[in-house]
Amino acid sequence: MSAPYTDHPLQPGDRAPNIVLDAISRDGTIALDDFRGRSPLLIGLFRGLLCPFCRRHVAAMAQLNPALREKGVNSLAVVNTPVERARLYFRYHPIPGLLAASDPERASHRAFGLPLLEFTENETDWPYKVGMDVVTTMRVDRPGELPEPMNPDAAGDLLNTRDGYEITDADQKVRIPGHMQLVGHFLLDREGVVRWSFTEVEDEGQNMCRALNPEELMSAASEVVP
Repeated sequence: MSAPYTDHPLQPGDRAPNIVLDAISRDGTIALDDFRGRSPLLIGLFRGLLCPFCRRHVAAMAQLNPALREKGVNSLAVVNTPVERARLYFRYHPIPGLLAASDPERASHRAFGLPLLEFTENETDWPYKVGMDVVTTMRVDRPGELPEPMNPDAAGDLLNTRDGYEITDADQKVRIPGHMQLVGHFLLDREGVVRWSFTEVEDEGQNMCRALNPEELMSAASEVVP
């Protein structure tokens, strides 16, 4: 599918473009216009399921979904994983009640202005390039899962090993060597206008692989429901 492109993340007040994606959690497709005029929508745009942080963030969205639905807010998780691979994964790791869609070409990420980050040796131009010298200073803290705060690369390797996640050919096809898709959440009102967001772009990379703050999200959700 084709979609508009923006070189920076959509901000509160921006109107989200329509995107149409293959549904994972049911047959057919899912379009943002399906929700326009009907209900607010929280859309989470993630990397492929080969990313252990994104697997956890999708699971967290599923846990928050009932509370959001009580407020009249729908939720949609979008992953870069090809649809059949994603359906197989969620067959064994259910996300009951959460809509999910496949976007292996990352069209939705481009439409919402989430850059494809390039890893370099020591050149940083955030959020388009980051040196590995900078990445090694970043820290991800997941108490109970990581022995201590770790840089995203080391933390991801450890979590994948612990999860026993098997990277298949389908996963490999969406990988772009030397790059990583930045991700985020956007809360849209019933007219499709962004009212709140949390992305990895902000704070010069300090949000890398971090989960959103549920209290901030639920507060924002209360304000978008008339």
